[in-house]
Parts: sequence; structure tokens; C-alpha cells
Amino acid sequence: MPPSPTDPERRRDMARRVRFECDMRAVPLHLEVRRPSYAARAKPFIEGAMALVAIVILAPVLLAVAVAIKLHDGGPVLFVQWRTGYLGRRFRLYKFRTMVVDAEALKESLRAQSVHGSASPDFKVIDDPRVTRLGRFLRKTSLDELPNLWNVVKGDMALVGPRPTSFCASTYGMAHLPRLAARPGLTGLWQVSGRANIGFDERTEMDIRYIRELRPTLDALLVLRTVRAVRRGEGAA
Repeated sequence: MPPSPTDPERRRDMARRVRFECDMRAVPLHLEVRRPSYAARAKPFIEGAMALVAIVILAPVLLAVAVAIKLHDGGPVLFVQWRTGYLGRRFRLYKFRTMVVDAEALKESLRAQSVHGSASPDFKVIDDPRVTRLGRFLRKTSLDELPNLWNVVKGDMALVGPRPTSFCASTYGMAHLPRLAARPGLTGLWQVSGRANIGFDERTEMDIRYIRELRPTLDALLVLRTVRAVRRGEGAA
């Protein structure tokens, strides 16, 4: 479901809830620090510039993947989905499509097979039948995530941060809200942990740990670990 852009009070209320829970759990809101800081000033600028350069350099790869998807089944090249970002704001995330065209309509029929349990807001199915043959390759190599770079350029995302969820912040438990204290990332601590099937509670704890420890050296380390993981073929399945 798309967000309610006409309901600013609901968005402000969610932001207040995130700030309250962050205060209760001593999770810093780096982007609200008034003085110049790495997280609030340098990180968005550096990562936005890096993402823009990456798009230019990878333009031939982006074009090749787009053509391959179109030739594969004739469907849309991009998969555009509403995701939850900083302070619970919703934004459109761009990915290369790796599933059949009607994948979202088939999601509920597969919920009982989710490794996180049918009651969890997080959804992941092993050997998801909706993924196309080309899609499996794109996920294995993480090529499907390359359009996320445009989200980084736009400022919706960072290169490093908690991965944005497809479900709204209203679905979160109170203990989950502090993971919204930073812009969501293309990669992060959870992605390089080698533990793809952990539940949302543990994933949230890892995201909060990242936000508490956020610094340039940590971001650089996570980017390097991500590059190594992709080169070894440890992309998302």
C-alpha cells in the first residue's frame, strides 16, 4: 500500500514515536545534530557523490541488465516498491525486476512458507517460485540492487545503513522503531553478517548497533566487506 502523503500529522506522529523510543534506548539521531558531523553532513554528500559516479561508470552494465530483463519475458525492467525510511517516511525504491510480473499478487499465497513465520512482517521464502531464472542470477550477483544507487543520489537512502522494509513503520513494535533513526542503506551490518535468515528482532538489534557505532571507518569496512561478499557470489538468494 502506498503511504498517505496527504496525512502529514500521521507522519509527524510516527517521527515523534521514533524519537521517543530512540531517547529511551539511547540511540542517537545523527541527522538531527545541528553542529557539523560525519553522519549529518559528510556521509550524505560523500555517499551521494559515490553513488552518482558509480551510476556513470556502471551505465553499460545497467543497460545490459535492462535489455536482458526485457528480452527474458517482455515485462517491466524495474521493480518499484514503497519502502520505509528515515523516521518512518515512505519512499519509492528502485530495483531491477527479478520476479514474475504478478509477484506481489502471489505473495500472500506463500506467506505460510516464510522462514520468519507467517505472523512476522518480514517475508522470505527459500527457493521462492516467483523468482525468474534470470532473476536468480541477478540476485546471486547483487546486480538487481544497482538501481538503489539512484535512491542514494536522491537522498532517500545511504550506501550504508539499515535495509529499508517494505512494510510500514506502523507494523513495527516499539523496540523496532530505533532502526529508523538513520537513512536506510544499500548495504549494512546485517547484509555482511552471513546470517540471511535471522528474524526481524535480531536484525533490528544489529541495525541499532550500527547506528550507535556509526563512523567513517565502520562505513568503509562494511563497503569493503560487501564488495568481497558480492565477488564471492554471496548475494541475496
